[in-house]
Parts: sequence; C-alpha cells; structure tokens
Amino acid sequence: MVNGVVTFAGGAIFDTMDLATATQVTAFTDVTVQSRDGDFASFVNVGDAVTMATTYTFVPSTPTPGLWSVGGFTFDLANSVVELQNSNFLLITGSGTISGNGFDATPGMWSFTSQSPAAGGIFSFSAVTSGTGVPEGGATVALLGLGFCGIELARRKLKFA
Repeated sequence: MVNGVVTFAGGAIFDTMDLATATQVTAFTDVTVQSRDGDFASFVNVGDAVTMATTYTFVPSTPTPGLWSVGGFTFDLANSVVELQNSNFLLITGSGTISGNGFDATPGMWSFTSQSPAAGGIFSFSAVTSGTGVPEGGATVALLGLGFCGIELARRKLKFA
C-alpha cells in the first residue's frame, strides 16, 4: 500500500469565469509538485511536472480515471463533493485510488481548492493515502479539505505580505 502525501499547484481554467457557477475544469496549466513525503518522496521530486486529465467535471461528481499522474503514480478519481463554492473560492474533497511503482492500489483522499478565475485560476491539490486499505469517512475528508484550505490561504497571505 502507498503511504504518504503529495501536493500540487498550478493553473485551472474553468467552464465559466464565475466560480459560483463553475461545474468543470476545462484545462490545467503548469501543474507542479509542491511537496511530498512517505512513499512519494522516493519517486517524486518537488518541481516535477504533473500530468492532469484533459477535463475534470465536479458537478455532477464524475469519476475520472487518470485525474493526475507523476513519478509513476496515478490517481483515479472515484467521487467528489463540493464543500464550498462561491464567486471567490471553491473547495472540493473526495476519494479515489492511487497506484503505481509496484505498490498495491491504495484508497486515498484528496482536496482541490481554487480562488477566483479572474486571478489566474490558481489551484492547489493534495492527496493523502490511507495506507490501510480502508477508505476514510466523509467527515474526515471534509476536515482534511478544510485543513488544506487553511494552509493554502495562510501560504497565500504570507506570499503577498
């Protein structure tokens, strides 16, 4: 089983210029690894380019095989839940399966956040594997997503300070 966390950041182009009505990412741009630990650290480097699916539909929740791949790992999206969506912020959490590099397919949780598309459509994505073979509950995914959201907002605030 894969154990660890990997985070990405890059650009996201949505199907509308208002996050409040967006239902799909129509393209991802310049997505790179921001951090990694656990098993990911043996195969993935900070700054590595990430291959993303051509499109990602989050309303309605749509399974997306190969949502991302990097360093021999691939994440197959099973489901997603929009936790928060307004004109300035989008938070999506969900679950899927991470596989690759000789590891057994491993259930994982993920979080996707983006701010106003008018600001360049910057997004961050975090994937966490359970490493136990037992998918985590929805409340845990929601809390994880909110935690990643807070970290990202703090990072951006410090960046612009």
